[in-house]
This record gives sequence, structure tokens and C-alpha cells, in this order.
Amino acid sequence: MQTQLRKTVLVSVLALGAAVAGHNAHAGPSDNIRWQSVIGIAQINNIVGSGAGAVTGGGIPWSAQDGQVNVNLANGRINFDVRGLVLAAGNSIGTPGTTAQVKGTLVCDTNGSASNGNSIVVDTPLVDLSDDGNAQFYGSIGPLPEACSGEPDVAFLVRLASGRWIANGTVLR
Repeated sequence: MQTQLRKTVLVSVLALGAAVAGHNAHAGPSDNIRWQSVIGIAQINNIVGSGAGAVTGGGIPWSAQDGQVNVNLANGRINFDVRGLVLAAGNSIGTPGTTAQVKGTLVCDTNGSASNGNSIVVDTPLVDLSDDGNAQFYGSIGPLPEACSGEPDVAFLVRLASGRWIANGTVLR
């Protein structure tokens, strides 16, 4: 009997935690969202987003030592930094290779549910990528589309000038 009660309480606590976590993941227009770290792309050619807003991953794996991303949904201020973003395969492994610049990208409404099947893509300007794989952007890109604050499914990507993504924000808060 006591074992059954413990199981019931545990299931209730887990369900409540999931409901609260799901609620917190939905951003409002005055909210800030944050990704606690940045990692390189593990699965090449992976696609994030849908329809016209789909973003294809790079054709070679990348790794990153760390990074972080903060976005103010009310004013469009984005701060991101990535450290140690380097190729994880090929003859230039451990370096950024020929990549000299990257940009940060928000992919809002990744499943396209509120945007007629299309994700909304918002980019920062290109920034320099150092020989050590470090890049940062601190600035406002202007008002963000409603899909960025009105939908819970938002992703942050680091992309090449060509548009392919090579790293992503992880642990969205």
C-alpha cells in the first residue's frame, strides 16, 4: 500500500513539473529567454524549422567549448557568444577552417503551427569568428515577429554566411 502511494505521489509530482516546465517555456513579449550553452552540430545536414523557414545544417560536424545566448523578446536585443567553435572532422579539424564570420539566428515557431507551416527566421548581422573559434554579438535587431514571443518553440542557431547552421543553443530557460 505504501509503495503504491509513493508511486502515485511521484507520478503527480512529475506531471506537475512537466506542466510547469511547459508553461515556463512559453515566452511572452516582455520575457527574456536564455540558452545556457552553445554546442556544435553533431548530425550534419540536420534541418531545424519548417517550410520556407527551414534551416539546413552544415555538411561537416562542428564542436564548441561553450557559449550562451540571451534574447529580450520585447526589444529584440540579442547577446550571444560562442567559444571554441571549430570543425570536428576533416583536414582542418580543431580549427574554424576557412570560416571567418558567423551570425546568430532565431528560428521561431519551429514546427510552423502558427505561421501557415513556415518557421520565422531572424538573423543578427555577421560577426567575426576568431582563429580560436570565438564570436560574439551584442545588439538589437529591432522588434521581433509575434511568432518569437507567441510560440513556445524557438531555437537559436549559429550559422555560416551561406546560411547553413553549425551550432545551436542548448538548455532553453
